[in-house]
Amino acid sequence: MGHSKAEKARSRERILNVAARQVREQGLENFSIADLMKSAKLTHGGFYGHFESKEALVSAALDRAMDSGEASFAAAQPAKAPVTVKSIVNRYLSAAHRDNPGEGCAIAALAIDIGRTSDDGARNSMAKRVDSSLEMMAEAFGNGPGASEAAIAAWCTMVGALALSRVCRGTKRSDDILKHARLSILDLEKQLRAGQSQQTGN
Repeated sequence: MGHSKAEKARSRERILNVAARQVREQGLENFSIADLMKSAKLTHGGFYGHFESKEALVSAALDRAMDSGEASFAAAQPAKAPVTVKSIVNRYLSAAHRDNPGEGCAIAALAIDIGRTSDDGARNSMAKRVDSSLEMMAEAFGNGPGASEAAIAAWCTMVGALALSRVCRGTKRSDDILKHARLSILDLEKQLRAGQSQQTGN
């Protein structure tokens, strides 16, 4: 790869990384190309050398945001430690995650925006990530009877709790929202395990 192509590739990566952070922080409606390029330390006019339209950038930025959010979430899991319901909720419903939306879960940050958009591609892309998240949680619940339903309830609780805790950020209420959401999901797991044990006679 020549110098100019390598430089262009680095600039594109810089744009994508900044865009992925900004869409999570600002939402799709407030996302600005001018602000993005300024933050990336590139000229506004240079944008179209990398993306044909704002819509094309938003689509790529959404994928990058979901990739980086998942990577950050995975990195917080201790090496070789099993993924459990408790480890998931403790990482997701944490003060660190609440206070850093630009580095966190894109689903929690952008689900309302994506639900309103007419962009089927963006909606389908996020829907696939939702499915993957539900499958991961169902596996943590043991993949037995009721695990899929419990996974849906848990993720709805987590995404909603994270969003509400950000609304109330800086208050005791915010901490309480995270705490009681965690406890409710762990209680759900206990009920599910108890029900499964009764069904198997253990």
